[in-house]
Amino acid sequence: MRGVRWRRIVSQAGRSIGVWAVSTVTMLVLAGILPDFQLQSADGDSATRIAVTAAFGAGVFGVLSALVWPLLVRLLLLVPALVLGLLVLFLNGSLLLLALRLNPSGSSEAAPETAVIVAAVMSAVASATGGALAVRDDDAYRRRLYRLADRRRSARPPCPATPGTVFLQFDGVGHDVLVDAVGKGLMPTVAAWLGTAPDDTRGRTTHRLTSWRTDWSSQTGASQLGMLHGSNFDVPAFRWYDKDSREVMVCNRPTSAAELQRRAIERTGDGGLLTVDGASRGNLFSGGADEQALVLSIATRRRDRRNRSRAGYFAYFSDPANAVRTALSFVAEVGREIHQSTRARLRKQRPRVKRGGLYPFVRAFATVVERDVVVAAVMGDMLAGRTAVYADLVAYDEVAHHSGPRSRDVEKVLQRLDRSLALIGKVAEHAPRPYRIVVLSDHGQSPGETFRSRYGLTLGDLVRAGCGLPVPRRAERTRSGAEARAAVRAALRRPVEEGGEQHRPARRRSEPLVLASGNLGLISFPDVPHRMTKEEIDARHPALLPTLANHPGIGFLLVRSEQHGGLVLGARGAEIPLGRLDEDPGPLAGFGPGAADAVRRTHSFPHTADIMVNSFHDPADGEVLAFEEQIGSHGGLGGAQGRPFLMSPLALSTPVDDGAELVGAEHVHRVLRRWLRESNGPQVPLEAEEEERAA
Repeated sequence: MRGVRWRRIVSQAGRSIGVWAVSTVTMLVLAGILPDFQLQSADGDSATRIAVTAAFGAGVFGVLSALVWPLLVRLLLLVPALVLGLLVLFLNGSLLLLALRLNPSGSSEAAPETAVIVAAVMSAVASATGGALAVRDDDAYRRRLYRLADRRRSARPPCPATPGTVFLQFDGVGHDVLVDAVGKGLMPTVAAWLGTAPDDTRGRTTHRLTSWRTDWSSQTGASQLGMLHGSNFDVPAFRWYDKDSREVMVCNRPTSAAELQRRAIERTGDGGLLTVDGASRGNLFSGGADEQALVLSIATRRRDRRNRSRAGYFAYFSDPANAVRTALSFVAEVGREIHQSTRARLRKQRPRVKRGGLYPFVRAFATVVERDVVVAAVMGDMLAGRTAVYADLVAYDEVAHHSGPRSRDVEKVLQRLDRSLALIGKVAEHAPRPYRIVVLSDHGQSPGETFRSRYGLTLGDLVRAGCGLPVPRRAERTRSGAEARAAVRAALRRPVEEGGEQHRPARRRSEPLVLASGNLGLISFPDVPHRMTKEEIDARHPALLPTLANHPGIGFLLVRSEQHGGLVLGARGAEIPLGRLDEDPGPLAGFGPGAADAVRRTHSFPHTADIMVNSFHDPADGEVLAFEEQIGSHGGLGGAQGRPFLMSPLALSTPVDDGAELVGAEHVHRVLRRWLRESNGPQVPLEAEEEERAA
């Protein structure tokens, strides 16, 4: 035992000396290349003195990086994570300047901008050297990767021989997008696992691919809540007005996410998918995991700093090499977005949305910082032997919203997602237990221009016109605006005035609140404490429902009726009770199978909006019209947004029987729990009724 300990100490010392030597040589080379970086005095020094100066500077910089850098990063947790990615280069350069100042020779100096470059190069070289030396030692390599995710140093119990499970979510990647990307050779790792790689041989397939169908609310909040906690009941959209609390609920707002998670746990009576030895990384919800990082539903907690959402950033950025590499990639991604958006604007591509302001930085954060931190955390979880890990990579979803779900821009993102998957698969070879990696998505995205770009007015403008309220002049001058005014006049039995018509706003008993979730719109009347009926809406605003239902950009409406219960409204006076949708789908006919069931389920929610509005959908090309400024959207019915994928190892049972369909996030949750039970991992007890339903 003592001999093993001494060999480990000698091995570690040898690696440290090797990294120090390479860093010294790197500093000497940079001093010879960069004019503003010198290691000798103006009068000149001997080669030996210059070498000693470089060795001392490299050593001090290494010590500062190891000791001071983690403290600086922990202090920076007080600033927004987006700013953290921009500051790491300058902080690293400051540490180098400090190391040069501490050099007793007094002859070394560097310009501030040069110090940033030198520090970045030295950190990258030191990281690469340390990694190369550690690869030859499996224990050292495992410990190095383990530190990337800042696993707690306390000893964990020995890992069981049973397999662990990693659920890796490719946010927003639809089934057809994945298939096309594999066919184009953009995702060779996925292709190899599915056995479709060009050089694949028969029998090497490890995974199967299954599509599933989302609920009406085809977005991360509803899907991930259902998959992690087993219930997404009463989540009608990404954002909606809660008449009980008189607040707008938004799925990616920390307070809303925490409340939705609390409600789901209260309904199901259990903590979630990851309650036993689980880890939740980069998700909206915890899934009941005891290890959480970058989880939105815990971001408001202050008492337990270990579980704060930003803890994952400290774990990753405490290694200066990680910080530098990610910061450089961040800057490159900002430049890439500016280039791509400029190219789209010069080529006058259609459809197109504005991509200026802070968006390049938001995109870089989602595609670089969040990806690097989450992947490192998953690697650490696997090397620590955790039983179940669920992680979300949001890169594709963010870029597809602004560039389109099948654009050239997203192809690069899909390639990088595939490389992340390959890295996780490689790390699994060093894990202390076997792992089964499940790749899945929460929804897809449907292409199409925005409602505003096609008709010149927003859904809110159309609602205001239908209520007889003033609308912006830009909307008044559009064809849709004129048609809306005519519909109001007809409903009120007033003649349409020629020329400069003046609106006379109705008495503001109920100013409508209009919210958008992709191509799903929600209209609520905040001063009415209950869900209004069609009859009540018609009494207050006789033209509103006809104006909406007959607009060419609207597919259908859902309202509550005193006479029929739920009622689907469409163009030309179509009114179909929910109970008759199977025999007469009416305006739902073009939205595919399952649309009627999805609408009926949403109608049963206590907090469904007074008027649910789904945009027009073209079944021929799958396009929808987003009520937000997005040319790749999701949140409602129509097109690829409702068809995500589930890629599972062949070692696990098939998700559904042949001929059956996987419908809804809650159904996916039951499948994921079954797979955990098959591995003898954590399990959330199922009632007999649920077992029968899952079967």
